[in-house]
Amino acid sequence: MIIKSETLQALRTMMRGEFSAQLQALVAEALYNQLATVITSNTATNTYGWLGDFPHIREWIGDRVVQSVKEDAYAIPNKLYEATLGVKRTDIEDDNLGIYKVLSRAQADEVVKFFNRMIAKLLSGGFTGICYDGQPFFDQEHPVYEKLDGTGTSKDVSNIVGNASASGKPWYLVSLDGVLKPFILQQRTQPELDEITDTKNDTVFMKDQYLYGIRYRGNFGYGFWQQAVASKETLNADNYEAARLAMQTFTRDGGDPLGIVPTHLVVDPTNEAAARALLDTQFVSGSSNPNYNTAKLIVSPWL
Repeated sequence: MIIKSETLQALRTMMRGEFSAQLQALVAEALYNQLATVITSNTATNTYGWLGDFPHIREWIGDRVVQSVKEDAYAIPNKLYEATLGVKRTDIEDDNLGIYKVLSRAQADEVVKFFNRMIAKLLSGGFTGICYDGQPFFDQEHPVYEKLDGTGTSKDVSNIVGNASASGKPWYLVSLDGVLKPFILQQRTQPELDEITDTKNDTVFMKDQYLYGIRYRGNFGYGFWQQAVASKETLNADNYEAARLAMQTFTRDGGDPLGIVPTHLVVDPTNEAAARALLDTQFVSGSSNPNYNTAKLIVSPWL
């Protein structure tokens, strides 16, 4: 069979269609979509000064009180990512294209897994990764100031339960019921499928294969540390309740409660049994379990 432009166009349309359809089908239930705020980027780097200065609604008495964005704001530069698939020209000649429908969907699967891995990496790296206030995302010394405008004496607030140097497998309590999430997925471009099918291209000529590749430009970062609490201590009722209490008593600068309510417990597979015992068991030793159904469970194999 002679490969015609119509054949290549049909292959291109099929692969892009399968890629797009599978990607859309997976997004809603994806781990990253639950944990991260997706923010569209229009520049090389996005600055998130508003994370530390989000205005607090007050009674309007006199003039407005303008809260300015900090100059030393948190910035996330965009990065470029790729994954490439080689399609043999002989397969196209032999009309052996069924496998590429599957591979197109598999590439969409990889995009979602990539996003999930990167958000899980932020979680597990949160004990050292820096967030908007200049401290590690999970830290015992987040500064909270006595005045609403971020001035005055500060006090250290921790979003770590127990010893930060403990050797246990970390688990995380997070709040996901608002528009803003604990993590940021910054998208300069959407994941897209490109191709090289020009027979004059060096790769096509030398290797006798066409190239189809994912291209994505964006990055990942930390949002509000107040929406996540971590612990390396044993996942048991006492530590879980301490994590819930910590999150619910976080205050903004000035002392007003933030009103954050934990919604999800995120664990790796080794902590799944302990997590289910806490959240899914209605009775413990004949008594009601006060932690029953107090959070939804997320088990991530990438932690």
